[in-house]
Amino acid sequence: MNSHSVTISAGEPTALARAWLWLGLMALIGSGLLAILLVLSRTPGIQEVFPLKDFFRSALVVHVDLSVVIWFMAFAAVIWSALGRGGMAWLGWGGFGLAAIGTAVMTVSPFLPGADPVLNNYIPVLQQQVFYASLWLCGAGFGLAVLRALFTTWPRPALEAPLQLGAFLGAVAAFLALAAFVWSWAVVPRIEERIYFEVLFWGGGHVLQFQHALLMVVAWLWIAAQLGHPSAASARVLSVMFWIGALPLLVVPLIYFTVPAGSLPHMELFAKLMIWGHPYMAPLILVGFLGLWATRKTAADAAKSAFIASFLLFAVGGVLGYMIQGVNVVIPAHYHGSTVGVTLAFMGLAYVLLPQLGFGAAEGRMARWQPYVYGGGQLIHILGLAWSGGYGVQRKVAGAEQALTTLPQKMGMGMMGLGGLIAVIGGIMFVLVCLKAMAPRRR
Repeated sequence: MNSHSVTISAGEPTALARAWLWLGLMALIGSGLLAILLVLSRTPGIQEVFPLKDFFRSALVVHVDLSVVIWFMAFAAVIWSALGRGGMAWLGWGGFGLAAIGTAVMTVSPFLPGADPVLNNYIPVLQQQVFYASLWLCGAGFGLAVLRALFTTWPRPALEAPLQLGAFLGAVAAFLALAAFVWSWAVVPRIEERIYFEVLFWGGGHVLQFQHALLMVVAWLWIAAQLGHPSAASARVLSVMFWIGALPLLVVPLIYFTVPAGSLPHMELFAKLMIWGHPYMAPLILVGFLGLWATRKTAADAAKSAFIASFLLFAVGGVLGYMIQGVNVVIPAHYHGSTVGVTLAFMGLAYVLLPQLGFGAAEGRMARWQPYVYGGGQLIHILGLAWSGGYGVQRKVAGAEQALTTLPQKMGMGMMGLGGLIAVIGGIMFVLVCLKAMAPRRR
């Protein structure tokens, strides 16, 4: 396997990739259903008709966990399975089974009694035994998938398969993130709940961002190669760039070994790791841009649409990250941009992988337009949030609590609502395109 061609081995790699893709899709369906209720509960004019404020917080927790944590980890497992070798299949299937059960339990948790939401960063939680069980099941499942990925994605020879190397380094980031979660869980005292969960997921949550960014670039390069424009950089140069992008991960164990987990210096160091660590990805981002530029004359294609939308949203999210001042909705505007950039890259790669995994192809007008509808909706959503944040609208509140007093504030949050609804439609389109391609075909 070189940087110019990606072939998925038959047998277990294909079967596991198919299974994980189904799980990711199911998570998006659950997330989308909750998103419809969420957008309604924050849109001026509608929020008065639907008194959903109490349910809003519980639904928000599970919506975020399904659309960011479960979807991202499931699709990461698709990449690890597709690029990895066969063998150790029991680890893969065991992980898939646990993660699937955990995801199903998580989806129903907000509708069960005692769901007390905590809107902490990275992995928001419901203080409820059912939800805790779902987290442990998913964590164990993804842990097994990561363990298998560490053994099966290590490229041989090491510098001749940059996409495989990128997948392997993504698995290293995932392993460090899971280790960070467990370490924090073991040592952080169970103080006031809202602070506890913020601290618990802080270190590992920051590390997961490196996994997502590395795998996003893998997706970009894979899509570009599929469109007939493999990277102009040699396999060795690309591999070196992936190593450079992953270098900041070396600091993670150092922080945990030298600074008490949960302390203020610990949290500040991880915030600095984000600021100083992500620029190491710059060479890879540039290669991604050059790959995108090379595809400008290729025919319209669903994966190409997703590549364009992914790069644009990721860039906007990055710019907004440097505009954060205080605690307001500029913060979700920033991370929505970055995470939606990753989501769109994964959507595009899903379109590439469907026929390679034995499903139908993502064809037709809806498939080509889906990334633009989803990305465009998210862009309006993000710009609405950024606009409102500039006028001081606080984050993580709904209904009357938003205290929308001025016209600019109301316009901004109205944009947020409209963009959110368009993005939900784009998300539904993705699910429909995939379900159509994945449906059993009549022979």
